[in-house]
Amino acid sequence: MNWFFLQIGAASDTLNKVVGATANAEHSMNIMDLLTKGGALMIPLALLLVLAVFFFFERLIAIRKASNIDPNFMNIIRDNILSGNVQAARSLAKNTPNPVARMIDKGLQRIGKPIDAIEKSMENVGKLEVYKMEKNLSVLSLVYGIAPMFGFLGTIFGMLQLFYNINASGDFTPAQIAGGIYTKMITSASGLIIGLLAYVGYNFLNAQIDKNVNRMEAASAEFIDILQEPTR
Repeated sequence: MNWFFLQIGAASDTLNKVVGATANAEHSMNIMDLLTKGGALMIPLALLLVLAVFFFFERLIAIRKASNIDPNFMNIIRDNILSGNVQAARSLAKNTPNPVARMIDKGLQRIGKPIDAIEKSMENVGKLEVYKMEKNLSVLSLVYGIAPMFGFLGTIFGMLQLFYNINASGDFTPAQIAGGIYTKMITSASGLIIGLLAYVGYNFLNAQIDKNVNRMEAASAEFIDILQEPTR
């Protein structure tokens, strides 16, 4: 019986050690603790992350708003033009806050002029609308370019500091070196993650802009075809 209780006690001690080791591991890998150990360069990295998130959602909302248009918009424009009611077509285009509508409105203003002149005017408006959609995208491009560099810079400074301290004191252990290295790698990991997020966001927004550009080009081509149709 004593042997049985001894075995239970040993098993309990082992379990406590495992639980304690797991708790220590979880504590040592706590994300917030790791981030605070990253050093001073974690501050600009945090600012870059805030910029990336803010401008991603700011551009996403603007681009979504630009892509919001009635599917029957061009059909209504066509019916008004072919029936000779250009003023109604212009009123619809003016009251529709959309790049396609603004481009069509410019074309409606040029009705009566040569087709080439109408196309050129609409193309100029289209370029301005694309520029508006691409506004502030350069911030995301900047973030995904420099965030990893800031991260690597923080790691290099941290490693220099670590080895300087080792050289100055002459007192070190493998555990101390390993602990120092992994904390100095935090900035590199953070910079790469922030850069990756900004890169994905940048390309996603560019894809949404391309969809709007294709929609604008299709509307422009359809408008020119409408102008060349015989009136009713």
